[in-house]
Amino acid sequence: MRFKVGDEILVMAGKDKGQKGTVEKIFPTRSRLLVAGVNVYKRHRKGMPGGKPGGIIEFSRPLPVSNIALICPTCHKPTRIGTQVLKDGSKIRMCRKCGKGIEERKKAK
Repeated sequence: MRFKVGDEILVMAGKDKGQKGTVEKIFPTRSRLLVAGVNVYKRHRKGMPGGKPGGIIEFSRPLPVSNIALICPTCHKPTRIGTQVLKDGSKIRMCRKCGKGIEERKKAK
């Protein structure tokens, strides 16, 4: 999984195409991401006698990884994620459009 919690993404397909958001949770076995304020559904819930009120509850559902693109913190464009191995043997994620490292920019903010 090349996405991480806190990444800013753009929805590329589906009913919320064009919306931006940040990754809240990752489900790697299902290849899905939960994004704040995107893919919102409503559930009509009946009130329970134990004190739970009824009403319409809104909640976000996870999106498939194939329908989103990362927004590069440097060039601010939707991009694919590449990896680069540094001289010390560690891997970093990099933007395929501008070639800059993603982790470096996120830490600087």
